[in-house]
Amino acid sequence: MSSFFIQRVCQAIIAIFGVMTLIFFLQRLAGDPTLLLVPQNATQADIDALRVALGFDRPLLVQYLEFIWNLVRFDLGRSYVQNVPVGELIWSRLPYTLMLAGGALTVAFGFGIPIGITLAIRRGRPVAKLLTGLVLAGQSMPTFWSAILMIMVFGVWLGWAPPSGAREAASIVMPSIALGLLSMATFARVARTAVLDELEKDYIRTGHAKGLPMARIVTRHLLRNASIPVVTVAALEIANLLAGAVIVETVFAWPGLGQLTMQAITARDFLVVQGVVLMGATTAICLNLTADLLYSLIDPRIRVGGASQ
Repeated sequence: MSSFFIQRVCQAIIAIFGVMTLIFFLQRLAGDPTLLLVPQNATQADIDALRVALGFDRPLLVQYLEFIWNLVRFDLGRSYVQNVPVGELIWSRLPYTLMLAGGALTVAFGFGIPIGITLAIRRGRPVAKLLTGLVLAGQSMPTFWSAILMIMVFGVWLGWAPPSGAREAASIVMPSIALGLLSMATFARVARTAVLDELEKDYIRTGHAKGLPMARIVTRHLLRNASIPVVTVAALEIANLLAGAVIVETVFAWPGLGQLTMQAITARDFLVVQGVVLMGATTAICLNLTADLLYSLIDPRIRVGGASQ
């Protein structure tokens, strides 16, 4: 177990370092960032002064080493526009995004998994056909469209929930549903496929032959064996939820990282965008590492095979 854990952690560290390097050089591929930060009527002297102040006049290797060293010290720099540390901006918005992602994951997981199990066990029956239609609708509807539709119907026409902002506890409901609909459909499809695959195996037939009720077979045996694909999707979907939060937070005026990113892009505040992208990429890598470790707990054969590679 220890060698498997160390191997996966080392791979995650290398991936994070690669993301850092990629972000640095992609930012420089667009040309001199100074030209994007100065007003149109700036003189060459103003441009040169700003380039020196931001450190863009130094050799690229020096800038890269300083960039890596600052990240190791968790220093993301200062916002060009607001003149405050980027880390403070991110930490001030992060709780709202985590709250939204948690609500969306609750919707996706809480409804998607039961629907997927029902689709597999009750396949061919009217309830399965109805749920299939709901899954297809959730998968086909773009996130921004479902968000706007909910604002119009439930926020404006019916007045059941605040249409925007985060002033009330009920404000989280509609953004969570809008963000979680697509992931709910994904969880339902994956859970259905995994359960159908397990239903064809011998231990299910043995359970039926012993007279065990279907509910016990599902809860005691089937779910654990069918959970590995779900864990894989969960790690990917959480990262997708954080990415999709940009759209949902913009539509619902939710004060999270997504809204901060859009504001930073509009204001050309590149260090803020860089910090959010870096945090999102690191989160995705850590989520995949967590999924790898969960595999080894669900099925010990995986860590044995992974350790021998």
